[in-house]
Amino acid sequence: MNVNTIRKPDWLKVKLPDSPIYGRVLKIFRKYNLHTVCEEALCPNIAECWGSGTGTLMILGEVCTRSCRFCAVKRGNPMGKIDESEPLRVAMAVKELGLKYVVVTSVCRDDLPDGGASHFAKTIKSIKENCPNIVIEALIPDFRGNINSIREVVEANPDVICHNVETVRRLSSIARDRRASFQLSIDVLRSVKRLNPSITTKTSIMLGLGETEYDVIETLKLIRDANVDIVFMGQYLRPSRDKLHLPVKEYIKPSVFEKYRKIAESMGFKLVVAGPLVRSSYRAAEFFVKNNT
Repeated sequence: MNVNTIRKPDWLKVKLPDSPIYGRVLKIFRKYNLHTVCEEALCPNIAECWGSGTGTLMILGEVCTRSCRFCAVKRGNPMGKIDESEPLRVAMAVKELGLKYVVVTSVCRDDLPDGGASHFAKTIKSIKENCPNIVIEALIPDFRGNINSIREVVEANPDVICHNVETVRRLSSIARDRRASFQLSIDVLRSVKRLNPSITTKTSIMLGLGETEYDVIETLKLIRDANVDIVFMGQYLRPSRDKLHLPVKEYIKPSVFEKYRKIAESMGFKLVVAGPLVRSSYRAAEFFVKNNT
């Protein structure tokens, strides 16, 4: 039986967003005309994260130039358009929200010569100028491996740079756009650390796409070999029944996530977060602060 036709397990049930704080966050994002990956990617933690007054901001528009088979974000051609006022609007929203930790991410922009790196850097700098003492995480695309683009973001000096390998090495070519690859992602993460060893590096993996335990362990080893500090692991949830989107092959039990967490910790990662509802930005502030105090 196709697992997508059966009822999801109880551990994947989430609350609807009914917090007044959630409403305030939404209102501020709308005020500054900003996009959030929480909404665009249909994140199951939107109630919990926004309800606590946090959110992940998505810059460079809402249209991605790639067609990964796990992602709900709109696909198309942004036609090279960039909103030059966006970095300041992001900073103003972050300031009004009173955030202590912010995640800035983006769609892939292969239509831009630098992949949007300069816009990323401007946004990080704008937040730093307007929000002293904030912790900034940049969740970046691969920039087609362009070292100058990677360097530009690194030199903007965010506290954390995250780039997601998304899935295990064996399934990468199946789940991701043809322009992406597992090795390219590993190279990006390794480049960040080489350019600035003091920046915390991070990645995340979706499970439930048909990977084996061997796949997971192999992938964790390759990530650790790239000197990545933090790894998150969560359950893949199919965004829609569109034939583009891959079906869920398995709902991974919480006990299995716990097993993988312990295996990853034994490899020397500074922080491992694993669970069915874990996403790349899930409770990022809480885990980062706890790990750095």
